[in-house]
Amino acid sequence: MIRVTLVFGGNAALRERAIAAHLDPHGENAAIIEGLAGGDSALEFLAVPPVQVTRVAPGCPCCIGNLTMRVTLNRLLRRPPAHLFVSLADATHKEQLKSFLQETQYQNHLILGPELDCQ
Repeated sequence: MIRVTLVFGGNAALRERAIAAHLDPHGENAAIIEGLAGGDSALEFLAVPPVQVTRVAPGCPCCIGNLTMRVTLNRLLRRPPAHLFVSLADATHKEQLKSFLQETQYQNHLILGPELDCQ
């Protein structure tokens, strides 16, 4: 099972620093991050522990990017990481995203863990 941590609030740099601080040092890590990288990305040049970063277009994944999120997640599941971080700009639709991650097709692959609120 892949442990999933939702990261939301604050600005992109705060969310990426929070992810970097919570990476699993003993397993593979992956992050699906809403939006483009800033010049101060804490994840872009991180070597240890390694993290696979996938960026999706800005906007709510459950409203405008459901297909993008589904394709991105399904690709990650081909080589599953130990820990997956999903970074959102805000928590407005957090419950919808949690429902999406708990759909039947993901129940045997994902387990929701603690959330990181970067307010």
